[in-house]
Amino acid sequence: MPRDATISYWAARDGWPIRRFDWPADAARGSILLIGGRGDIFEKYLEAFEHWRLQGWSVTALDLRGHGGSGRASESELVGHTESFAALVDDLADFWRDWRGGGPRVAMGHSMGGHVLLRALTERRLDPEAAVLLSPMVRIRSPLGSWLSGRIARNMCKRGDPARAAWRPKSSAGARADADAMLTSDYGRLLDEQWWHARMPGTQMGPPSWSWLAEAFASSDLLWRRRDLSHLTTPLLFLLAEQDRLTVSRASSALARRLPNARVAQFKSAGHELLREVDPVRDAALHAIDSFLGSATARARGASG
Repeated sequence: MPRDATISYWAARDGWPIRRFDWPADAARGSILLIGGRGDIFEKYLEAFEHWRLQGWSVTALDLRGHGGSGRASESELVGHTESFAALVDDLADFWRDWRGGGPRVAMGHSMGGHVLLRALTERRLDPEAAVLLSPMVRIRSPLGSWLSGRIARNMCKRGDPARAAWRPKSSAGARADADAMLTSDYGRLLDEQWWHARMPGTQMGPPSWSWLAEAFASSDLLWRRRDLSHLTTPLLFLLAEQDRLTVSRASSALARRLPNARVAQFKSAGHELLREVDPVRDAALHAIDSFLGSATARARGASG
């Protein structure tokens, strides 16, 4: 952990403690807020944070409600549970309002965090100078399709405790290795995440609850059904992994085409977590982000001048 970074808690509107990370730059060119995905801890992204800070960006990151170090919404430490994605959108919008980032403010979201960020943007809850969506959860990959999967999840919520795990954690070494391969092909970065979890008991997460699944499919449908997105003129960059086995990259690309100021960067032979992939992939992703932020913030400075 960087010595000049701080970890603290921000209180949501209902008092829920949201774990936050702040690493200010001495002469900031702007401020980045990153929201991780389901089960993420912001320690996973320290490499990327250092990269941006060396370029003059101040960095802030959040563990989502019910995830990482922000506690659990279920009785089980391993189950990722939520009763409503609207609460996550509220948390992000309220934090953005309270956040005092210097210079141009940029929002980034990975996977579930990208979904929450997109919801907040389409609902006019955020006003960043630019936004980056990393493997955003526009559509969850499911062999049964979104409609049927969502219906099954809703029915399972009615048949028992909605906060119970939707499936059992993977127990065999082979199953765990296959699950890890969905995220990144960089074994060293997988070990880094395990290192942090071993030193921070209670931050690791297993399967989602049936309620999380039902709400995730419902929120994705809500995002997808928005017909008019012409108001969302914020410069957006979608970074998509063509081999993503957790989200549907084609759906994210299709949504990007409906937005008036979005561009897409595709990455072949890459897992879900582009910022934690092998160096050639990771470096290319960081270069795409750097170029995008440079042009987006330059336009913002020109408009303000």
